[in-house]
Amino acid sequence: MKVAFAGLGVMGFPMAGHLAKAGHDMAVFNRSPQKAERWAAAHGGRAGRTAAEAAEGAQMLILCVGNDEDVRAVVAAALPVLAPGAVIVDHTTTSARLAREMAALAAQSGCAFVDAPVSGGQAGAENGQLTIMCGGEAEAFDQAAGVIGAYAKAIRRMGEAGAGQLTKMVNQICIAGLVQGLAEALHFARRAGLDPAEVYEAISKGAAQSWQMDNRWKTMAEGKFDFGFAVDWMRKDLGLVLEEAQANGARLDVTAMVDGFYAEVQAMGGNRWDTSSLVARLERP
Repeated sequence: MKVAFAGLGVMGFPMAGHLAKAGHDMAVFNRSPQKAERWAAAHGGRAGRTAAEAAEGAQMLILCVGNDEDVRAVVAAALPVLAPGAVIVDHTTTSARLAREMAALAAQSGCAFVDAPVSGGQAGAENGQLTIMCGGEAEAFDQAAGVIGAYAKAIRRMGEAGAGQLTKMVNQICIAGLVQGLAEALHFARRAGLDPAEVYEAISKGAAQSWQMDNRWKTMAEGKFDFGFAVDWMRKDLGLVLEEAQANGARLDVTAMVDGFYAEVQAMGGNRWDTSSLVARLERP
């Protein structure tokens, strides 16, 4: 398939690479053109100087950009030049409102839009093991799934436009609470004079076990916070969550509290630390 990919950050760069390995005819775009040129040199395909140039005649446009406004800008530039009936797949974490807006806009041009936020982080993108939650029409989802399966271990349609973004919000609510609990547990263990490594061995096979514990307990204990999903990004995501909760009446007491804790981490200079850096807030002098 002729595919255009916009957004070659720590996630998009390897995701687009998996599509090239799968044999798709690729064109890529990034706001920093050097990154697009570097991708093309590594994987083949074409580096577009603009989103429209990369999207020219594409049967599928895939986005992995920064926020709602970035998605609006790329889609507005690309829609007039996409192939008739093209499918737009957006991996950016955005508001559900934006997903519905883009779906309506795409439909006016005879195209389809699938909101498809991902979970699994940089490692998941590099290893082709992302979990992707989607919203959109069933036919468009089926077309998208056949392509984005190149970098996914699980893909599920959750409903109409916006449902994928709402499901991603649920994912981030879960992570926020889990990481704060893990940070407090590690902090408590140290204050109690316990060996963190021994504590992990004692509890990690019981009811306290989680992906976060298995993958972040050791690095948190070592004060290492460079594992891909930055605090700035998490705050953006939690902002979307809390905005949606205000609209739908959901009570998210813990999520709001943890968002405030992440603000404290940012004030400590931890904007680019990963989300497990919540423990640094507890252990500062």
